[in-house]
Amino acid sequence: MNSTSLNLAQAVAAQLSRHVTDVVLCPGSRNSPLSLALLARKDLRVHTRIDERTAAFFALGLARVSGRHVAVVMTSGTAVANTLPAMVEAHYSHIPLAIISADRPARLIGTGASQTIEQQGIFGVYADTVQVTEPMDIPQIAEAFTSQRQVHINVALDAPLLGDSALEAPTDLTEQRAPLPGWVNHGEVDVDLSRNTLVIAGDEAWAVEGLEDIPTIAEPTAPAPYHPVHPAAARVFRKDQVSANDYVVNTRVEQVIVVGHPTLHRDVMALISDPDVDVICLSRTTDVTNPRGEHARIGTTVKVTGEPTRDWMKICEGAATAGSDAVREALENADHGFTGLHAAAAVADTLAVGDAAFIGASNPIRDMSLVGLPFDGVDVYSARGAAGIDGSVSQAIGVAIGTQTRERDLPRAPRTVALLGDITFLHDLTGMILGPDEVRPENLTIVIANDNGGGIFETLETGQDALRGEFEKAFGTPHDVDIEPLVEGFGVDYRRADSAQELLDTLAELAEFAVGITVVEARVSRNTRRALHQEISSKNEF
Repeated sequence: MNSTSLNLAQAVAAQLSRHVTDVVLCPGSRNSPLSLALLARKDLRVHTRIDERTAAFFALGLARVSGRHVAVVMTSGTAVANTLPAMVEAHYSHIPLAIISADRPARLIGTGASQTIEQQGIFGVYADTVQVTEPMDIPQIAEAFTSQRQVHINVALDAPLLGDSALEAPTDLTEQRAPLPGWVNHGEVDVDLSRNTLVIAGDEAWAVEGLEDIPTIAEPTAPAPYHPVHPAAARVFRKDQVSANDYVVNTRVEQVIVVGHPTLHRDVMALISDPDVDVICLSRTTDVTNPRGEHARIGTTVKVTGEPTRDWMKICEGAATAGSDAVREALENADHGFTGLHAAAAVADTLAVGDAAFIGASNPIRDMSLVGLPFDGVDVYSARGAAGIDGSVSQAIGVAIGTQTRERDLPRAPRTVALLGDITFLHDLTGMILGPDEVRPENLTIVIANDNGGGIFETLETGQDALRGEFEKAFGTPHDVDIEPLVEGFGVDYRRADSAQELLDTLAELAEFAVGITVVEARVSRNTRRALHQEISSKNEF
């Protein structure tokens, strides 16, 4: 005979099956009814992870590809709190994610009962809690999934937790999932394209009808534009004029259209904040990237008049070429050695149509932007909501599994390439723990740009000469970790590259023959990063 808790868990599992295809389980006692009820269903794919934080970020990676909620199920106590970082990222990147936590019954809360905390409202502004204590609460689950992208279902389960026999597979299988929450429409904005106009497309950007032919500075996770402008050229557009080949060019941008959530480059963000530039901000969510407040116009769609002048298109094309050439010429300067930017260029130059890429925060995503992403035909993902390094290995694995699931009919799983910094990789080592019966990536290459510390701080204010005395302790933070035995301890293939050419050759080989997960450690230097960026800046003229 089933216990009351197991009956409730079965009802929760049945409702979850109407909204999700994938569930990530974490081992625990209080959630055992939920775990068994979910495993009994043949309309769900169930993954297992031993670390709740890893589980939540893995689910986030799956959801980035599928666009549908992925559920993470765990026991009570700090297990729930471990999923907060992923929920924060989901909130700010508007990725659907569902945390299903088991809890003690209400009479035990506040009594000192083991593994008992205040779980209702634990996610604060990031997700409301739906409290489930009896079958009559089940309809609230459906309401949450169809109205919210971040969902917290807290299921109170009392002893006895289980019955005395195994569960049979239910016959009420779900074949079609319920609809997701819709996008927000902020209305239509009138745009005169005869004015000197730039589009700045960030994370969550989409192809806005009417803006297809406008020069665009696009971050790697945005759609590839028809007329790309290199981000290194952004500062040119804040100048009234620049000299080029003995003649003067008027380069001042008059209006900027922000699409989605750009964050990467200071010179690009300065364009948005410039009080002399008119700004239009487009969003499909409740959040709008708008540093100009009431001085910006807000919308979701545009009604265009006019068209860009021939001179403006030539100026933007020239600036784009100058920015791209500045990066590539600086990379050819042997004085800089082998840096993270060189590693990013090798990754970018070996990506192909049909590939997916997951790019870590900090230097890698900025480097990939400088060397030419986005590419048409390559799906690029990165944690740009809260822009943290958290859970990047887990998200990369989630992206790889999500991509191969979506393209399951191909004869070979599509390739996913992840580029991560060394600190980012070490921060999420538990993401590499995959049990023998788990769904595994079939074609994932993880490139670690290992500069033994925090290379991004070399290029920020923290890296200036006057502050070098305490730089390593506070910012550089060298760790001297030997990555090869770590990787091999997880049963993952390991390769090493000590130059840009070695990395190019390795990636080209793996593109043809890789199976499963391969980690490629690129041993790069951060000592020349500041000089490299200064050279790019000095060359960026046309």
